[in-house]
Amino acid sequence: MAAATVGHMRGLLRVPPGWRCGSCRARSAAACPPAGQVRQAFLRFFQEQHGHRLVPSAPVRPRGDPGLLFVNAGMNQFKPILLGTAHPRSELAQYQRVVNSQKCVRAGGKHNDLDDVGRDVYHHTFFEMLGNWSFGDYFKEEACGMAWELLTQIYEIPKDHLYITYFGGDASLGLSPDEETRDIWLSLGVPPSHVLPFPLRENFWEMGETGPCGPCTEIHYDHVGGSRHAAGLVNQDSPDVVEIWNLVFMQYSRETDGSLRPLPQHHVDTGMGLERLVTVLQSKRSNYDTDLFTPILDAIHKGCGGPGYQGLVGEADVRSVNMAYRVVADHVRTLSVCIADGVYPGMSGAELVLRRILRRAVRFCFEVLHAPPGFLASLVPAVVEVLGDTYPELRKNTNQIMNIINDNEAAFLSSLLRGRRIIDRTLQQMGPSKLFPVEVAWSLYGNLGFPLDLIGLMIEEKGIQLDWAALDQLAQEDAKRKARTHQAEQLEGSGVRLDVHSLAQLQRDGVPTTDDSPKYAYTLGQDGRYAFSPCQATVLILYKDQSLQKKVGAGQRCGVLLDRTSFYAEQGGQAHDRGYLVLLGQQLGQEHGEVDQSSKGPWTEQLLHGQPYRRDVLFPVESVQFSGGYVIHEVTAPETLQAGDQVLLFVDEAQRLACMVNHTATHLLSFALRRVLGDQTEQRGSHVTAEQLRFDFSTQAPVTMQQLQEVEGVIQEVVDQNEIVYMAEVPLALASGIQGLRTMDEVYPDPVRVVSVGVPIENALMPNSQAAMQTSVELCCGTHLLQTGAVQDLTITSERQLVKGISRIIAVTREQAKLAREVGQSLAKEVDSLSARVKQGNSSLPEVQSLSKEVGHLTEEVGNTVMPQWQRRELQAILKALQRAANTAIRKLEIRQAAEKAQGLLEKHSKQPVIIDTISSDSLSILMKVVNQLCDKSPGASVLLLSPQASGEVLCACQVSKVCLTISLPRCYSSVRA
Repeated sequence: MAAATVGHMRGLLRVPPGWRCGSCRARSAAACPPAGQVRQAFLRFFQEQHGHRLVPSAPVRPRGDPGLLFVNAGMNQFKPILLGTAHPRSELAQYQRVVNSQKCVRAGGKHNDLDDVGRDVYHHTFFEMLGNWSFGDYFKEEACGMAWELLTQIYEIPKDHLYITYFGGDASLGLSPDEETRDIWLSLGVPPSHVLPFPLRENFWEMGETGPCGPCTEIHYDHVGGSRHAAGLVNQDSPDVVEIWNLVFMQYSRETDGSLRPLPQHHVDTGMGLERLVTVLQSKRSNYDTDLFTPILDAIHKGCGGPGYQGLVGEADVRSVNMAYRVVADHVRTLSVCIADGVYPGMSGAELVLRRILRRAVRFCFEVLHAPPGFLASLVPAVVEVLGDTYPELRKNTNQIMNIINDNEAAFLSSLLRGRRIIDRTLQQMGPSKLFPVEVAWSLYGNLGFPLDLIGLMIEEKGIQLDWAALDQLAQEDAKRKARTHQAEQLEGSGVRLDVHSLAQLQRDGVPTTDDSPKYAYTLGQDGRYAFSPCQATVLILYKDQSLQKKVGAGQRCGVLLDRTSFYAEQGGQAHDRGYLVLLGQQLGQEHGEVDQSSKGPWTEQLLHGQPYRRDVLFPVESVQFSGGYVIHEVTAPETLQAGDQVLLFVDEAQRLACMVNHTATHLLSFALRRVLGDQTEQRGSHVTAEQLRFDFSTQAPVTMQQLQEVEGVIQEVVDQNEIVYMAEVPLALASGIQGLRTMDEVYPDPVRVVSVGVPIENALMPNSQAAMQTSVELCCGTHLLQTGAVQDLTITSERQLVKGISRIIAVTREQAKLAREVGQSLAKEVDSLSARVKQGNSSLPEVQSLSKEVGHLTEEVGNTVMPQWQRRELQAILKALQRAANTAIRKLEIRQAAEKAQGLLEKHSKQPVIIDTISSDSLSILMKVVNQLCDKSPGASVLLLSPQASGEVLCACQVSKVCLTISLPRCYSSVRA
């Protein structure tokens, strides 16, 4: 490319003139391109020069991918495209060329860099991945050409610093070397000595155990360069030669049997770490020396004092101070990004990993940097200053991020103190052993969140070692157990899903996507009953053993694809419909047996247009799934089923109506929470079944009893008004402009279905309309009531914090809600009655003890019974006070009885040095109090009291006088069998 052309492109991309890696070395670091310009140059190059669509980064919480802890690569949000499952009317399905900068977290799971962070200068838990994508558009030649153009002409990286790797083949898989890619690089002018083959491990990329995969070509940068030849350092973990860009060519699919199958469409997935690229362009040897980190490192130095950051590693890093700088800088970036995206430190999954990251950062702050409390959160503004312009959610949530970090830091410091006490006590009890008990270390790690490396450091100071091999074994067993649990959960909630090859074959064969509009075909009669329209459909194809088939036999489990369906497939948080299919007799021939229509047997002609159907043979629908626009009904066929068969669909109307009630109630709950708690309340997830609804939401503070009552009151008001529920499909761009629209981080079809309570859709769509601000308006594909009155009632039966800032509500509606309220009122009456009896007071110890047991039983019943949550908390508070009152009364009566018995014994054993006697008491507590009072009133006496029981046991309490012994012995209380 001519110099004038390159200069024109630099101007177009707003790249500073004279910007090159080589020239940067000769100038001050201030003249190097800032990270923001590096990022923007990448995005603009692909967007403006090569027609890519710029898409925003997805949140680090994976979207609809429960098997993934965090988004750890740019491809995560595009998985539906790669698997062919994207909704055909969604924006996602239209993507061909895409570019973005994706927030990624690699901590926990398959890609886990957490333990390496700080030890070197290039590993991170959070990083940004620059990527360009082709979905069935360009492939290897264009991808390599664009990459080479960007690196050598736009970024002006010297060509002799770059080395290229390609897939060298794998005989065991029958894969030849990727000579096509090699030849492309050679044609671009890369010297043969800089184009290197590598095996499967380095140059074959796979999305997971199964799914899209293919060869990749990596671009490595030699920091030293010059005339030297560094090919021998590529892929050798050398800090001088590092990978900066990976271009993946997805052309295969890994099957469940391990074999590779060509994909129906070829895709390109590239990923380049921004941190490493900036390091190259700013002529640094460490990611931490770039302007992505230096403001944070400066803030650390300013906040904690002591020596500044010097970039030292290994033995040169005395007392690990530089490692601490890197750990804290990396981890506070990760914490800020995750919390801003709604992932909070917690007790399981991604939340547990984030909790470990936070505690690891706090540990380095206090143990190494000697920082004051609250120091970690004080670094958040520095992170926001670096990343806030690119990711505005950081600026929006700065205070919340700091509050959550501070709260979790305080909790960990408390755990740290408890952990130190446990470690010290264990060390005292160990005796001559030099190995710390592995079960204690594992308990500290699992129950208190104590980092294992911190335990190791603390006991190492005492000359004690951890059995790391035994700990690894425990960790592996724990991982296997969690994997089994996760697999069981997946199997429990899974249904038949079309694979990428079958989806492509359906599209090639011109099989139309399923018309599922009949699922909305229901009406509300004047009698208040819902009528669901019948649906007749044709079997288009069957799906069994991951292949499309024309016919399945009796007893076989399969997926049934129909041309239309009235069944709701599981999506949008709503459970799938249940029901069954029946064959229409009109389609029965020799295969199914001729129909004797004169017979009154299993046939009827009264259902639909006079067509007979087999009413004695049902195909129960076990699950309904949605994939790539196709609805697949999972059945176990009681008899032969084949393409072309006509079927009638019968939805379980009671189950469907219950889901409709609970889904509409979920929308009302979301609206009511925002009304009561404030507009900052955001939905974090929901699940609707026929039995109940679950709703997760962000909240600034714990929800009070009064607020729960207010939420129920807001909902009841809308229910009593029997508001009309308006539903319509609207162009996505138009729907997105609705004022106050509550949306989730989801991919919506276009047009999208809008559900509005009480306000016609056209009113909500009017420019600057405030109508939607006063009601519930949401984008939703679920099935809903036509009027809110059918909800009848809603009761919140549970509300608890999942993690700090995220609460979960469980609620029931209709008769279940009414029953819950009745049960609550009944328990309230029992609590009132018990309260009156406790307040009356009793002179009899057995009576008070009996009351105390009643309080305990009633407390347990209130805690476990389905009832209004606000009332549960109210009753629990009353019962807690009653328990305290009963315990106080018991203690006073026991002291009174003990005083009487002690006085009698003192008179009997006046001034004796040893008192041994029996007394009548069925309470060890009273016996103990008698001993205590005797010893208090007769300080020189040693006391042994026995109390025979009807059961044959003997209660015993004793205390030896200090006067009698040079060593103080403890008081002893027990019960023994005579």
